[in-house]
Amino acid sequence: MSLNPTDLFNLLADETRLRALLLMQAEGEMCVCELTHALEMSQPKVSRHLAALRHYKVVSTRRASNWIYYQLSPELPGWAAEILQTADRAVATTEPYRNDRERLNTAPGRLECVESADSA
Repeated sequence: MSLNPTDLFNLLADETRLRALLLMQAEGEMCVCELTHALEMSQPKVSRHLAALRHYKVVSTRRASNWIYYQLSPELPGWAAEILQTADRAVATTEPYRNDRERLNTAPGRLECVESADSA
């Protein structure tokens, strides 16, 4: 399925998906455990939103051992990547986005997730 502007803006209209995407925009590849901690949401809720993003190929995944890592898709059209970059710059210091990043740094197992991603 090809991403079009209407699909992207519909995806971004949901706060959970927007917050997750902006975290990935800022931090790069992340595991679900990091996203659930940073967003203070349950794993099923976060996973449901990530599935919608995967459906439209906004994010891609890879598995490493017990972890599934999400990142912005390398196939994301340039115009869509630019929208996410602009949104990230515009809101990075506002709430809830600033707190999401602060919580991410305190995620249990954050170092384990990062080391696992680096070794893969």
